[in-house]
Amino acid sequence: MADFPNTLKAISNKLTATRGDSELIYGRVQPQAIPLEEAVLGAIMIDKDGFPSIIEILRKESFYLDKNQTIFQVMSDLFGKSQPIDLLTVHESLKKSGELDTIGGISYLMDLTNKVGSAANIEFHARIIAQKFIQRELIRVSTQIIHDSFEDTKDVLELLDEAERGLYDITDNNLNTGYESLASLAVKAQKEIEAVSQKGSDMTGVTTGFVELDKMTNGWQPSDLIIMAARPGMGKTAFTLSLAKNAAEAGKGIAFFSLEMASVQLVQRLISMEAEINSSKLRKWSNGRV
Repeated sequence: MADFPNTLKAISNKLTATRGDSELIYGRVQPQAIPLEEAVLGAIMIDKDGFPSIIEILRKESFYLDKNQTIFQVMSDLFGKSQPIDLLTVHESLKKSGELDTIGGISYLMDLTNKVGSAANIEFHARIIAQKFIQRELIRVSTQIIHDSFEDTKDVLELLDEAERGLYDITDNNLNTGYESLASLAVKAQKEIEAVSQKGSDMTGVTTGFVELDKMTNGWQPSDLIIMAARPGMGKTAFTLSLAKNAAEAGKGIAFFSLEMASVQLVQRLISMEAEINSSKLRKWSNGRV
């Protein structure tokens, strides 16, 4: 009986320790990808083409750690001034702004460059960082919605508006490109020109399948909007189907939307084009009439 209090105390301590470990193991932390943040920042400093490849994917707030946000902002400022981004320039900029000590000094910058060997996977890593940031934003907005939903003083319609506005802001800030600086556009234009020069072909876009049309347009170009208009029965659908078929044969994915014809009718037209059979005869044959 003399050892009973000590036994109880030992059991209590064990349960307390177990509970603490359990809370540590099963506790929740915000979505983050700190190793990838460090890899991306390091890759930018060792590859001159690193920053242009992720400029549309990441922004300062995408990074979880404040010091990584500071470093990325310095890199953005250097890029905007058309200055090189490397270990020395980033270090000098942080030193001038008085933020070098806040990010961990030159040793942290050196660690970043030592963690990566190249910028080969920088875009893939950047997209993961962006996804983690969107998750954190969704958690923030959802938490606020839950908190406001328990308040009886809050009007329901106003609550719905705030919830919709919060989700829209996440989409607008992270999935829309917004404006771009002339410096970033100039880099993109240079890369496109270099790609065309190395391609060794006059065709820069997706072929239409029609030689004379390709001569005028150099194929379908990214972001182009082409409008074709004609009177009924002039062959607009047949022509656009031919364009879609030719692009598909060139290895491009095609989505075709029609508010006029059913899906089966469109496929029948494609079959008639491929088999070189008159579409009206094919339609009669499919209906049991030849």
